[in-house]
Amino acid sequence: QVQFVESGEGLVQPGGSLRLSCTVSGISFRTSTMGWYRQAPGKQREFVARISFPSGSTTYADSVKDRFTISRDNAKNTLYLQMNSLKADDTAVYYCNRPFPSTLPWGQGTQVTVSS
Repeated sequence: QVQFVESGEGLVQPGGSLRLSCTVSGISFRTSTMGWYRQAPGKQREFVARISFPSGSTTYADSVKDRFTISRDNAKNTLYLQMNSLKADDTAVYYCNRPFPSTLPWGQGTQVTVSS
C-alpha cells in the first residue's frame, strides 16, 4: 500500500525558513522521480519542485526558484523541501508525490502558513 506522510508544518513570519519532510512507503522510492506540490485556499494544486531519477537533477517552479531546495535521502525513503525567504504567497498545504503520469493517491499534506 502506497503511503506519503508529509510533516514539518508550521507558522512562520515572512522571510523565515521551514523544512518539510515526506516519508514514503509502498513504492521503490530510490528509483522514483519525486515532486513537491502545494494547494493554497481556493486554488488548484500546483507544482513546486521535482528531483529526477536517475539523474538527480532538480526543477523548480519560477515562483520558488532560488528560495526552495528539494533533496532526498534514499536510505530513509524520505523527500525534503527546504524553504527559505518565505512569502505570504507560499501559504498552502504541501504534498509530495510522483509526477504525472505516475501520480499516486495523495497523502494528507502538511500546512505551511506565512504570516506576520
